[in-house]
Amino acid sequence: MAAAGEFTASAVQRRILRRQRARVGVSVVFLCSHQAAEALVPVMIGVVIDRAIRTSDTRALLLSLAGLALLFTVLTFSYFFGARLGYAAVEHESHTTRVEIARRALDPRGQRSGLRDGELLSVTASDAEISTLVLRAAGIAAAATTALVVSAIALLVVDVPLGLGVLLGVPLVVLALQRLAPLLTRRSEAQQEALAGTTALAVDLVSGLRVLRGIGAQDHAARRYAAASAHALGVTLRAANSKGLHQGLTTAVNGLFLAAVAGTAGWLALRGRLTLGELATVVLLAQFIAEPVGTLGWCVQLFATAKASATRVGRVLGAQPLVTPGTAGLPGPSDTRLALDGVGYGNLGDVTLRVRAGEVVGVVAYDPRDADALVTLLSGRVPRDGYRGTVRIDGVPAETLTLDAVRGTLLVEQHDVALFEGTLRTNLATRTAGDDHLLTALRHAGATDVIETHPDGLDRELTERGANLSGGQRQRIGLARALAADPPVLILHEPTTSVDAVTEGLVADGLTAARGTGARGTLVITSSPALLRAADRVAVLDGGRVVAEGTHDALAAADARYREAVIR
Repeated sequence: MAAAGEFTASAVQRRILRRQRARVGVSVVFLCSHQAAEALVPVMIGVVIDRAIRTSDTRALLLSLAGLALLFTVLTFSYFFGARLGYAAVEHESHTTRVEIARRALDPRGQRSGLRDGELLSVTASDAEISTLVLRAAGIAAAATTALVVSAIALLVVDVPLGLGVLLGVPLVVLALQRLAPLLTRRSEAQQEALAGTTALAVDLVSGLRVLRGIGAQDHAARRYAAASAHALGVTLRAANSKGLHQGLTTAVNGLFLAAVAGTAGWLALRGRLTLGELATVVLLAQFIAEPVGTLGWCVQLFATAKASATRVGRVLGAQPLVTPGTAGLPGPSDTRLALDGVGYGNLGDVTLRVRAGEVVGVVAYDPRDADALVTLLSGRVPRDGYRGTVRIDGVPAETLTLDAVRGTLLVEQHDVALFEGTLRTNLATRTAGDDHLLTALRHAGATDVIETHPDGLDRELTERGANLSGGQRQRIGLARALAADPPVLILHEPTTSVDAVTEGLVADGLTAARGTGARGTLVITSSPALLRAADRVAVLDGGRVVAEGTHDALAAADARYREAVIR
């Protein structure tokens, strides 16, 4: 993995240019040819005036018109191929960058960018494309520079002092406009960050909309989003003001430069140093020069915006892995499938817990933060230096195992179930699972109603996040998916909070039928009395420690606080 320092904004931009150098190189040749031909049009017009119109030479006129036609043919086809290759480079690189960001975001080792899911979505959808605009800016800037060079050479041929004035004046104009680039970059970065933050908040609020409605907090959530959106609007307006100022200054400077060149040319013509055709050439070139100078000014904005997005892209691509897997494999199933010894993380202080083969263990956490910390730790989202104690899988410390060994043995099914757009079958199926296996998993999860009430059965279409299912159905489909995977060690976090008591009883029976035999080990973090009663034993977490263990009935009979936490 590359170090974070290798993914600065400049490094990301150099990487983009290097990967697309073939397309960009050919595109630049065509675009420069287009601009060179554009710059030669005023020269050809001057030649027509001096060689054909002023002399009334029909043959010279026809030759000049043929030359103009050839020139326009060259500039037309040059732009066609140059623009086509340039846009192809941008689109190919945008795709490549999006795939890289998605791969980094989905890396099973995690990543330390510190960005939320919504912000990662914004970087993938927006910044990945904007950062590649450096390709377009590079091609356009090279073409504009070519136009200025050809124009300056033409002016030098007409009049050396005039040409030198243009050669000296244009760089000064561009440098003056470049002074605003750092401000544009900073405000573009602030704009992208604000938009990403607003997107992340929107994703969080939409995913939790049912909960917000349930607790009557939708008005507060709406006000919070409105405040975030207003902040993003303010930042965007400040960025727009900076870009508007830059564009206005570019236009004003262009106009002054054009007036200076045209005025000087007119004065030289009055003194007899320029012919009528040369005067026309100079005036037309002065008008034409305004375009590449303005283009260079616009490229300053484009480079600044692309650099701001490249900074955010680099933050993701350069993020170090959250965890570092080991190299050891598992020797085989042991009597103790999962063991925690003196584990401390977050609210957890000194947790010691065992899950044996063929055992379903319930965990009741009086403080929900203890449950969240335990799930986060067991799901492999905590680096080794982030927790104390030891987590063992089949007797082997988890941090020494390879990713394949951990993922092939332990599965954590989160409380917030993630379902995907597609059919019910594609959301449930493992690589080798047949329909009978999936139907058995649905039965054990108490979810057969999901297919029985729909004519398509397993081919029932699910919308994004399973939004066309109820909360209880989504939970049970998530549980069925975990049971269909049949991992040696399964961790469940509050799998039945959205189902009724009758269905909860069916789930409890199905869970013990599916997981209570053989060498499987199951840990269920829940406050559901039905699931806890079905467990072989229950561990109670209080103050970050296991303070009691026993069967559900024994704990309920002996501990009033336990009864209060689980009896519904």
